[in-house]
Parts: sequence; structure tokens; C-alpha cells
Amino acid sequence: MVKLRGVKKHYQGFELDCSMAVQKGCVTGLIGKNGAGKSTTFKAILGLIKPDEGEIRVFGKKVSDLEPVDKEKIGVVLADSGFSGYLTIKDLIPILDNMYEKFDKNDFIKKCKNFSLPLDKKIKDFSTGMKRKLQVLAAVSHEAEVLILDEPTAGLDVVARDELLNLLREYMEKGDRSILISSHISADLEGFCDDIFMIDDGKIVMHEETDVLLSDYALLKVTNQQYQMLDKKYILRYRKENYGYSCLTNQKQFYLENYPDITVEKGNIDEVIMMMIRGEE
Repeated sequence: MVKLRGVKKHYQGFELDCSMAVQKGCVTGLIGKNGAGKSTTFKAILGLIKPDEGEIRVFGKKVSDLEPVDKEKIGVVLADSGFSGYLTIKDLIPILDNMYEKFDKNDFIKKCKNFSLPLDKKIKDFSTGMKRKLQVLAAVSHEAEVLILDEPTAGLDVVARDELLNLLREYMEKGDRSILISSHISADLEGFCDDIFMIDDGKIVMHEETDVLLSDYALLKVTNQQYQMLDKKYILRYRKENYGYSCLTNQKQFYLENYPDITVEKGNIDEVIMMMIRGEE
């Protein structure tokens, strides 16, 4: 559905160098700290910025070759953009109806009511969470085949996040759709994504299926002596600690079987991010 190959974009003090893919029927997460390149990647996919090198394809076509009918198949939520604050949802409905041939007005209104979004209130008076809900509802309102979602759960409380993720799960039920999503909330990605790319300083530093990440990755907590005796062929990153060393591995079972005396802790996305960014190879 979406493929980036050798995509580079140069800015003063920053360079994006990204290759990744979003497969049909899959939810793909893009994770990384602020400034790592997530939003730049999203904007490149959408044609909002032009890469200096490389190729981006959406639906098998170069982004520059996408026609209006192709663009209607893309639903978008960007972290730093939204609708005019002087519009109401009622004002927005005819705009969406004119923009998208498959816009479902009745379903859109129904979902807005379900999410307690007032139809007559100006969007500028919405809370951050309400604005985000509206963006996501608009993105899924026109039978898009792929969603590009940059921090869609930002500003939402736990209940609202759960409702929104359920909405996206419902969107994926047809099986031939795809989502590329970024989020700072690791629990959202752990329970939602099929695979995850990690970006740091503009470069993809890891790609893994979510199930594998959660089952096979682990943190080894070892003393200085244990670290010296450790077989390090499956150590991805390590970091010096007060007690000795913390080590990230993607072969948890190997160390459980061969080093019964060391502490092996199940990893999560937050810990993987920390170790991949701050740990040493």
C-alpha cells in the first residue's frame, strides 16, 4: 500500500534517510522520540514535501502520479494541522461531501454524536481531544483504503483513546485496508499494530513484528561479572548501570535456557525505544 525506498530529505541540522513499507491489511506503527523524523516521513508520503532522493509509492504509484481518485482513498490525521477553527461540524459536512465521492454523511453525524462532538459549536472552542476525534472521524468517513495517522490519540483520556482505537479496529475489519500510525503511547501500539518501525535521527533503526517484539525481546539485568561471562551475539544494545549492565536482546529464550542465574525481564516498546536510542552497540 505504501512503500518508501531510500527516501532522503535534507534540512539544516537534520537528514531523513528512510526505507519502510506498509502492507495491505496491516497496521504499521512508526515510533521514535520527538524530532526523530516521524512527521517528516508522513509529509513525504503525502506529497507535502518533496524528497531530495529516493522513491515513494502509494497504491503502486509514485506520489507525484497520484490522481484525485487515488487521493480520495487516503485518510489523513496530521499532528500539526486541522480544520479551520471558525467552522462548525455542520459547516464541515458539505465540504467533506464535495471533497469525497464516498463520504457517508449519516454515518459521520452518527459517529460525531457517539463521541459527544457538538454539531453547532465552532471547532476553535473544541478541546484538543475533541479536535483529534473530529480529525479521525473525518479520515474514516469516506471509505479510505489507507490511513496516515500522526499521533491520533494525542490529547485524549484513557476512555476516549480506547473508543478511538476501537473505531480504527472496526475500520480494519474489511481486511483490505491499511494504517500507518505514530503514537507516543506505547500501550496503543502494543495492542493495535501488526508491525513496528523505529526511527531515530531520521533513520530506521529497527523493524519488527509486534508479536515478536513482545515475546522475544527482553532486558537482561546483569552484574559486572555476569556481563563478562555473557555470550553477546544476541545483544542488540547495552547500557552501564549502577548494578552492572542492562542489555537488550531479541533472543530471550536463549538467555533463559543458558543463563538461569541472570535476571531476564520482558521488554515493552518504551524500554526498547530507550535502549535502542541510549544504549551502545
